Amino acid sequence: MSNQEYRSDIEIAQAAKLRHIREIAAKLDVEEDDLEYYGKYKAKLPLTLIDDEKVSKSNLVLVTALTPTPAGEGKTTVTIGLTEGLNKIGKKAVAVLREPSLGPVFGIKGGAAGGGYSQVVPMEDINLHFTGDFSAVEKANNLLSALIDNNLQSKDRSLGLDPRRIVWKRVMDMNDRSLREITLGLGGVGNGIPRTGGFNITPASEVMAILCMATSRKNLKERLGNILVGFTRDRKPVYARDLNAENAMAILLKDAIKPNLVQTLEGNPAIIHGGPFANIAQGTNTIVATKMGLSLGDYVVTEAGFGADLGAEKFLNIKCVAGGLRPRAIVLVATIKALRYHGGAQKKEYNTPNAEYVQKGLPNLIKHIENCKKYSIQPIVAINAFSNDLPEEIQLVKDACAELGVQAILSEGWAKGGEGTEELAKALVAVIAKRKSHFQSLYDWSIPIKEKIEKIAAEIYGADGVDYDAKALRDLKQIDKLGLNGLPVCMAKTQKSLSDNAKLRGRPTGFRVTVREFEYAVGAGFVIPILGNMMRMPGLPSVPASEGMTIDDDGVISGLS
Repeated sequence: MSNQEYRSDIEIAQAAKLRHIREIAAKLDVEEDDLEYYGKYKAKLPLTLIDDEKVSKSNLVLVTALTPTPAGEGKTTVTIGLTEGLNKIGKKAVAVLREPSLGPVFGIKGGAAGGGYSQVVPMEDINLHFTGDFSAVEKANNLLSALIDNNLQSKDRSLGLDPRRIVWKRVMDMNDRSLREITLGLGGVGNGIPRTGGFNITPASEVMAILCMATSRKNLKERLGNILVGFTRDRKPVYARDLNAENAMAILLKDAIKPNLVQTLEGNPAIIHGGPFANIAQGTNTIVATKMGLSLGDYVVTEAGFGADLGAEKFLNIKCVAGGLRPRAIVLVATIKALRYHGGAQKKEYNTPNAEYVQKGLPNLIKHIENCKKYSIQPIVAINAFSNDLPEEIQLVKDACAELGVQAILSEGWAKGGEGTEELAKALVAVIAKRKSHFQSLYDWSIPIKEKIEKIAAEIYGADGVDYDAKALRDLKQIDKLGLNGLPVCMAKTQKSLSDNAKLRGRPTGFRVTVREFEYAVGAGFVIPILGNMMRMPGLPSVPASEGMTIDDDGVISGLS
């Protein structure tokens, strides 16, 4: 291994010679006058560049993963590396990614700009404030919160909202557990009506989900108006449109709806837009960004958060159906480290070669392969390479995949960029050329909510059944009253297991999942069953990543990843 491979992600990114963004746009045949510049290396793309006819002809590739370890298995790194590899073999390929959240950046997981020699740049900008999209989502969300509390205070224009039945929360893009449950409006009559409330993290906001599901400004505004904010004292629903909030919210999102163009380390185009989490939201970038990529390139490589039981399931059953998208292939990322983890390795053993652990961990990968095939899409397994992987461990993975008729290919994008993913790129092109994938969703949206949940639980998680707490059963009656049975379900579940129990590694059997309650994302267009103890405002770890970051007198940042 060469010395350059030991450089940190930020050192590699800072050493890169970036091209002006107009040069990147030119690779996609985008005119300079169409770009809205955010400095020399970032630009927004107008929605007028979306061409629905080209969208249907281009090749959409989803990158997902097996059930990850807490640090993740490198889906973004593989997505970017594969895009480099496709361009290296002469294909016009675009990476389409989500925007990072500051919560993980300063917490434990880090940013979302890839790693090693498979990164998008400018890395610091992308991982921090970028083009202000998250700020716009936050402001639009909190404007609605302010309008709700203002209406509670109003005598002449009151909608009769019951302060005990308001379901809308404020948001902030930071991990801050102390804000999960708070009391508002204290300090006298001039400070509002006292009530309980709380904060979600910005990626968990329904406004973020709406931004990602919207297909136009008109559709964005309509979806914002459909946000359910709470109920009156006689239990009638109140929507954002009843507060005349949708136009002002859409104004705050007027630039945020436009996808962002940046570049990879090798000067290839990348579109980054939207950023919901996959364990508590739909976990995929925006429909307009994906369609933009398909309009401008011949291959679009995109990723969905966490394992295939979360982000991929939602990408395929919600986003693709809503957006009329038809993926041609799935790249399933696996690491030897994660297979050791699922095979019983303890934390101190994750990076220690052990073929026995890998063998025992393979059922988790096999289950995810089986799940991909349920959508009639042919997967390829990308083994994201680490320096401590042994050849015999890698061969175990290749042999297990071959028995299922699936190729497993070593992906060395982190260490070598596009050169390290050429084999993967060629295999992907060959799979797509065979036209064996004929995408179909797992369920029809028209079936009842309970049937959708039970189908996902049985077929994707491998559960024996679903139990519903008393609150969930009451919520199901409310869903029926609100006429929401025809919506898809966006399952909120731990990312650490195929089950709803984070401690069950590998491919658990003989378990049931429990729906605790539901949330209603009427504007986004789905219902959210909450499984287990999922929270929409994470907390910081005992040693936050922020403690290892510095900035010098010249403004140079270190420690960011």
